[in-house]
Amino acid sequence: MNPEVSTLDVFILDKAYKIASPLAEQDNLRRAAQYLDRKMREIRGSGKVLGLERIAVIAALNIAHELLSLRQQTSGEAVSPADIALLLQRMEAGLAETSETEIR
Repeated sequence: MNPEVSTLDVFILDKAYKIASPLAEQDNLRRAAQYLDRKMREIRGSGKVLGLERIAVIAALNIAHELLSLRQQTSGEAVSPADIALLLQRMEAGLAETSETEIR
């Protein structure tokens, strides 16, 4: 493994994940995982969404919406359909990877 890259343990909904990350990005990644954990706990706590995968998708959509809204506010640009399509593709790929990992 590259000496500039290290494995970081993060916990999301009490489940541990090992993530390879550049050393310089580990603090940001840790904060991102904590933010995701908090959002997923809020969704789970509402009782309206059942199942870890569905909670993750709703959390991802909420976070993506926050990000895109902030981008729009700071740049004055509208979010393009291409941006949304790309984001959905990334989310679907991530969910597919997660499903494959859980099956193994």
